[in-house]
Amino acid sequence: MSYIKSRKHPAAPRRPSTAAATAAALAAGIAMHPASAQTATGSTTSLPEITVSGEAQNDYKADALSSPKFTEPLIDTTRTVTIIKESLFKEQVATTLTEALRNTPGVGTFFLGENGNTTTGDAVYMRGFDASSSIFIDGVRDTSTASRDVFNVESIEVIKGPSGSDYGRTSPTGSINLVTKQPRLENFAAGTLSLGTQNQRRVTADLNRVIEGWNGAAFRLNVIKQDSDVPGRDHVNNDRLGIAPSLAFGLNGNTRAFFNFIHTKQDNVPDGGVPTIGLPGYSAPSAAAVPTNPTPANPGPLPTATQTLLNQLNGAPRVRSRNFYGTSSDFDDATTNMLTARIEHDLGNGNLLTNTTRYGRTDHDYMLNAFMPTGNNLNMSGLPTDWTVARSTPTNVDQRNTILTNQTNLRATAMTGGLKHTISAGLELTREEQINYAFVARNTGGAGTAPPANLYNPDWNAPGYSRIKGPGQATGTTRTAAIYAFDTIQVTDRFSVNGGVRYDRYKTEYSSNPFTATATAPAIDVSKSGNLFGWKLGALYKPADNGSVYAAYGVSQQPPGGAAFSLSTSANNANSTAYDPQKARTAEVGTKWDFLERQLGVAAALYRTEITNEIIADPVSQGAFIQSGKKRVQGVELSTVGQITKAWAINAGYTTMHTAVTNGANVGADPGSNALNYTPKSAFTLWTTYKTPFGLTVGGGARYNGKLQRGTDGAVGTPRYTDSYVVFDAMALYPINRNLSLQLNVYNLFDKDYVANINKSGYRYTPGVPRYALLSANFRF
Repeated sequence: MSYIKSRKHPAAPRRPSTAAATAAALAAGIAMHPASAQTATGSTTSLPEITVSGEAQNDYKADALSSPKFTEPLIDTTRTVTIIKESLFKEQVATTLTEALRNTPGVGTFFLGENGNTTTGDAVYMRGFDASSSIFIDGVRDTSTASRDVFNVESIEVIKGPSGSDYGRTSPTGSINLVTKQPRLENFAAGTLSLGTQNQRRVTADLNRVIEGWNGAAFRLNVIKQDSDVPGRDHVNNDRLGIAPSLAFGLNGNTRAFFNFIHTKQDNVPDGGVPTIGLPGYSAPSAAAVPTNPTPANPGPLPTATQTLLNQLNGAPRVRSRNFYGTSSDFDDATTNMLTARIEHDLGNGNLLTNTTRYGRTDHDYMLNAFMPTGNNLNMSGLPTDWTVARSTPTNVDQRNTILTNQTNLRATAMTGGLKHTISAGLELTREEQINYAFVARNTGGAGTAPPANLYNPDWNAPGYSRIKGPGQATGTTRTAAIYAFDTIQVTDRFSVNGGVRYDRYKTEYSSNPFTATATAPAIDVSKSGNLFGWKLGALYKPADNGSVYAAYGVSQQPPGGAAFSLSTSANNANSTAYDPQKARTAEVGTKWDFLERQLGVAAALYRTEITNEIIADPVSQGAFIQSGKKRVQGVELSTVGQITKAWAINAGYTTMHTAVTNGANVGADPGSNALNYTPKSAFTLWTTYKTPFGLTVGGGARYNGKLQRGTDGAVGTPRYTDSYVVFDAMALYPINRNLSLQLNVYNLFDKDYVANINKSGYRYTPGVPRYALLSANFRF
């Protein structure tokens, strides 16, 4: 469905198209000769029929990727690609990247964190692997660890499969690119005010103006202010402010310049989840379940008295999903400033030269009084209403990420030997840095932890843990110089082949001083340099103009320190300087079709990804580690997106993900499974809307995630899986007039109780959002 668009203010003058000029001449002719033209003899002569056609608007379906690296239409791109347009996630009033990604199946934040840490920001898993370090903005890596708001986002491009030839070091299973809003040659002002149950408050504004007297110049401003609680959670809050001005010159010429700035500030209360006590699959550790060969992770049989108390947990009631186990001193503050300059120049005949320069910085300061309800952390004296859990595992982040990059791309076409080549080549120079500042923990008692919380009725007003700056810091810096070249060769009208290579020369330097005043670990000062070579090869056949069948193969790499800017000298750490990059190889066959006058796209793909160079324990030499581990992800992905009719729109996707550790020890919670963790075996997403003849638009959707296995660190008795779930949402929108519409969204329509994500040991989980409603007023002038 389309949001209200006003033509009250005229757009900038444009050169009339041939069709428009013909229509104008026809209109003039009709005005001069009503109904039909009469000859001098009084007879009539019918005028020739003229058909005026234009491109139909499609609210959900995109036809091409934004980057000049991708030269072909989406239907002829030999990859699984999902493009989530703003009109889709705006209907859902999705506010963050994580929420918008629900529109592609099997992608989500399934992992809550390690025992001593809680995951922050957009911790996205895709096809079995963490893709958080493979998020880009307008084709440039975004190193922020904070949650990303979508108020300034035009679309989100999800590329599944190795993206090493496109972006260099990436997650083994794909990349995510956010396309920001740019100035246009039209005048408009738009905005949305949203208020809802569970204390939801958000306002956005989008202003675009043509700059009079400057040929082809325009200014655009996007702003957002949100102060909302998280539905179903006590005290957890998202407070965000954002402003994104942008200026463009030469929009109607051969040379265009874009200057973008974005500033966001977040002042949130973070969420450490709730205990899994009482959930299906939970049981207290028993003597029989404790290993006979104790390890530091599994210390062995517990004292009888302690075991008796722990056994009481078997019948213990579930805690309220609203409970908050942190304190009022917890915070999640993040400030981002990003400045981008992009110059485009048309060289003629479809050739384009682009240069992009960006400087970005994010300061992320995070503190959470977290907990791990097991062993001595639980005090079960007296009745269950008196039980307490220690806030003994505080999570802290005091981090600064910066990036400075310059990227140049040339897109060109050429004819050689009767074959048409469409080429994209470029050079990228980048410096990225991450600084983690040290601190010293302090509180009233001097122990560095907050007082215990009542298990069933926690009080967040308890005196909190605090900290001061410490004496050291850890700094990781990666410098990269990369060149790449892609070529699509049109062999015949129906058959084409494509390929690409990328060469990265990188160097990562990492230094670390003690993080606390009492730390005894020695300082680390190491570096790792090397070369990354990524490539892809594809072949495409078009049985008809509206369809394609393809096969593709690609390779990507992730070097030590490539995801987190940290290096190690430990043999059991994948970031050890002694190791080679992790490699991912993906083979894919698929087909894409456009139906209903190219308004509805349908795609299907069969894929298989193999990851090598994983770190595993040496089966021969005890205590040693070798780089011979292997993992595999394979499955099917189906999708359909676009307009079924002018009134009926749909976005739907289904995927299966069969995963396995093919060489190496299982690290999942289920000893009988070799599946990868935090990966549902199947997932489905659907969103559809229908515009009735009297203007009301109604819609809704469903999200399904199959059960998934959590990680393990020796925990006994906690749930090994999260159950599958399906959640339904609904919306209705009615235009009051040409400038105002009212929209009602109801989330989790049937109030489904489910686990959204779970931590590694299974002691903590984040409850799914319960039913709540949001009323929005959409303005456009």
